[in-house]
Amino acid sequence: MVSFADVRRWKPEGLDAVHNDLGKRRDDLVNLQDELDGAKNPEGWSGEAADGSAKQHEKLVSDMRSLVAEVATVRVAVAAAADDVARIKQQIEQADHEARANGFEITEEGGVRDVKPPQDVPEDQLEQVKQQRIQVRDKLVETIEKILDDAEQADAELAKALTSAEQDKIDPGKGDSLADAANTDDIQALAASAGKPQDDSPKAAAEWWKSLSDEQRAALRENPPEWLGNRDGIPAEVRDEANRGRVDDVRNDLEQQKRQLEQGGVSEDEKEKLQQVNDKIKSLDEVEKTIAKDNPPRQLLVLDSSGERMKAAVGVGNVDTADHVSVFTPGYTTTVQDSLGDYDSKMADLVNESKAELERAGKDDSVAAVAWLGYEAPQKSEDTDVFGDSVVSSSSAQEGGEKLNNFYKGINESRDTDPHLTAIGHSYGSTTTGYALQGGGHGVDDAIIFGSPGVGTNDIEDLHVPEGHAYRLEAKNDPVADFARFGGDPSHMDGFKDLSTEKSDEGKGVEGHSDYLDTETTSQHNMASVVAGLPDNTVEGKTNGVGDVISYVPHQTQEAGSAIYDFGEKTVSGAKDLGEKTVSGIKDFFS
Repeated sequence: MVSFADVRRWKPEGLDAVHNDLGKRRDDLVNLQDELDGAKNPEGWSGEAADGSAKQHEKLVSDMRSLVAEVATVRVAVAAAADDVARIKQQIEQADHEARANGFEITEEGGVRDVKPPQDVPEDQLEQVKQQRIQVRDKLVETIEKILDDAEQADAELAKALTSAEQDKIDPGKGDSLADAANTDDIQALAASAGKPQDDSPKAAAEWWKSLSDEQRAALRENPPEWLGNRDGIPAEVRDEANRGRVDDVRNDLEQQKRQLEQGGVSEDEKEKLQQVNDKIKSLDEVEKTIAKDNPPRQLLVLDSSGERMKAAVGVGNVDTADHVSVFTPGYTTTVQDSLGDYDSKMADLVNESKAELERAGKDDSVAAVAWLGYEAPQKSEDTDVFGDSVVSSSSAQEGGEKLNNFYKGINESRDTDPHLTAIGHSYGSTTTGYALQGGGHGVDDAIIFGSPGVGTNDIEDLHVPEGHAYRLEAKNDPVADFARFGGDPSHMDGFKDLSTEKSDEGKGVEGHSDYLDTETTSQHNMASVVAGLPDNTVEGKTNGVGDVISYVPHQTQEAGSAIYDFGEKTVSGAKDLGEKTVSGIKDFFS
């Protein structure tokens, strides 16, 4: 019999730790497959000793399969129990709050004590107040009884799984491998009963996941379907587990593709395909190296080997629970194999700087940051494809922007609490960010672009970011920031707040196109302040150069064209006036 005092002492984080340990144990056992296969009798060995060895090996395989099935089953039960305990603890906190608000106290043993009855109640209201307090007390008693019933059921379900494992009553899953053994009939049935989201939207995925029972969610986490880890709207912790579990399968698929391409020699037509496969394998190496980092732990939120190049996204910190979450999108020449590790480190630095700003402000908020390489950024080899994937074309940014928009939505939809969400884009990645924001419905609270060749629009309102919450940084001698290729030069757009990249009391200055995120710089300080929700801590400032003068005329021309398109003939005269003002504007630009 579970007592209320026992339940008060329950800690879901302890069960979470056990769940993780069981996962490592299961993986260790499954990874013994090659060793187990190697222990088979060698070909040609016969006789009494060989027969005895074969029987021993058969028993060893059977024992191992049973052990894997038991660990998997108990792990599912522990995960379900952890969810149950977390919910029960929340119910206890709510009950305690309700009791205190009404002058009652819930004792350690689960009794309800009237510790602060109302004073100076008029005599004609005494009976009414008495009845009201009896109703409050009875409701608290009812709540406590329900909590105990839920706790009893959670305890019984976990005990049932532990007893079955101890008594060897769990049948392994069908199939010959140890991995197959973990997928027992019961786990398969639970996962199958969960079904799938109604559609591919982040909202549908989030609603589906939240509608499942604890047991269904636990079964899906134990043997996740291939699509789960990349589905926007699923909690980050679940995506991380699912994607980590897919790494070996993705590697095996790529290695098999490589063997097939190399078999019988590589033709000219196959060389490019082979190079893509080799690059994906290198990317996978970089992914594994990156997610092995700790303090804070990493979350693998995207792992996509489709297309020409690997796509990935790694979170620093817990995206499910952080008060402040930022998503950084890099640009031209970015690849997972060459860029993920570096950008992950820069996000870790940004998290640390954001926390420092919060501490300085006397706040204890949590922070997480994501390096999102979830699209195929333009490469130097594609420079001549001006109508396709070239850096001068917006096609990659528009395609990536759709994915990034869903990623933003997924963070908000998957959580019970709304985080302070910041979108960050560098270079061509700022263009991708711009198109993502134009998709709307993203829940982004702040947007930061730096070294930007444009955000795909001349109108800040198209980004659907709260007024006054879009920021721009441009360093001295950054030619890309004056490229003005995608919707004009943001330095001339109304609505962006200009943040300094020059030396200040908050850090060193930066120059060129690539150093904005360097530590101990004014630009990093500014971004960290925005990410932490402390915009008043930023250092404002605008760096003007020759490129800004050159980009001024084409920017104003684009604005005039947009005005004509949006407002028709009535705007023609306004556009002409705008053109006339351009000349005088250039003269006054530095004044």
